[in-house]
Amino acid sequence: MKSQDVAERDTAPQDRPAIELIEQNGEVTLSIGGEQAMQAWERDLMWASADMLCEYGKDFYEVGLGLGLSALRIAGNPATRSHTVLELFDEVEDLFRARHPHVPDNLTVERGDFFERIFALPSESIDGMFFDPALDMEVWTDAGLWARTMPEVVRVLRPGGVFIPFFSTKPELRWQYLPHFRRIRVERHPFVAYDTTEYTHGGTTGDAFVQCFIKD
Repeated sequence: MKSQDVAERDTAPQDRPAIELIEQNGEVTLSIGGEQAMQAWERDLMWASADMLCEYGKDFYEVGLGLGLSALRIAGNPATRSHTVLELFDEVEDLFRARHPHVPDNLTVERGDFFERIFALPSESIDGMFFDPALDMEVWTDAGLWARTMPEVVRVLRPGGVFIPFFSTKPELRWQYLPHFRRIRVERHPFVAYDTTEYTHGGTTGDAFVQCFIKD
């Protein structure tokens, strides 16, 4: 479930949505609150995003664990010294640990709300952030929230560091991040989703766009 393609549901901790891993008919889906939060067909796009992130340094931060596809890819890159993942839900990490009992030593998973934690992160402490949380559409459209939050993201990035949100299947730059960066790198990648996928824009095949926002 990707924010630019479909309205997302509230993931505030007090709501405690049902979280499950659904494996059927060769498909793997992380379901949160009855919605498709992430599916395994995304692997190549997540890997492309992770590989791009790792071009820019050695200490990384990720928001949203999901199936752990990008987390393991980032931590497994020879250039990576440290990778910290912030996840809101215990159940998501439990599902990940059940599938991956042995993870790289440089990978740490922490619990917390990004919109609170970002203010506590040290300035210029990371080389890159990969951003893939499950958020409600009300959050994605809250211009004031993003105006307060994104300067903090820029603050924690080292000079030359990058912010990479999850891929989009719409060929447009995301307005939430655009005002805060002068340089943006975009790569186009073909994708083939499941026939049952509900969150892609314009069908289950096409082009996806990885956007990399670079701090000067």
